Parts: sequence; structure tokens; C-alpha cells
Amino acid sequence: MSRMVSLSDGAWALVEPLMPAASGKGGRPFADHRRTVEGIIWRYRTGTPWRDLPAEFGPWQTVWKRHRRFAADGTWDRVHAALLADADAAGLIDWNVSV
Repeated sequence: MSRMVSLSDGAWALVEPLMPAASGKGGRPFADHRRTVEGIIWRYRTGTPWRDLPAEFGPWQTVWKRHRRFAADGTWDRVHAALLADADAAGLIDWNVSV
């Protein structure tokens, strides 16, 4: 993976169907989801401010707004739940807890 690519094609294939489609309410259509999600991942991985996002991910305002929208509408919760369920079904999660 390169510095600007965090998701493999296989990982994106799991996430892509969970991304919301553009609403029919008009307005500007969504920019490429993958590029935007890569920007969100890059920002959290590096810890940089949103304004320092490299231009390869598009305008930082677009990436920030999409992240905020997905957090508010439950998209990230649905993605997390679906990936967790897939991993559990494949036996990739050990649910033993020691307190």
C-alpha cells in the first residue's frame, strides 16, 4: 500500500455496499466515497488537523463534512456492525474477556 492508500481492494469491497447513495433531493452528488474514506483514515492515522489533509483526498472541507455526516446518520455504526458480524461469522474474533 502506498502512503495515500489505506484500504485494500478487498477491504473496500466489504465497505462499499454499506456507503449511502446520493439522495434524490437534488444538490451536488457525492464525490468518490473511496477517496473520501481514504482521507478520513489517513487523517486519523496521522493525527493531523483536517486542514492539513493532502490534496490527493480532495478538499479537506469535503472530507470533514462527509465524516461528520456519516457519524450523524449512523453510517459508521452500520459499517462497524457489519464488519464485526462478518469477522465473527468467520471466527476471526476471540470474545474471551478477562476482567
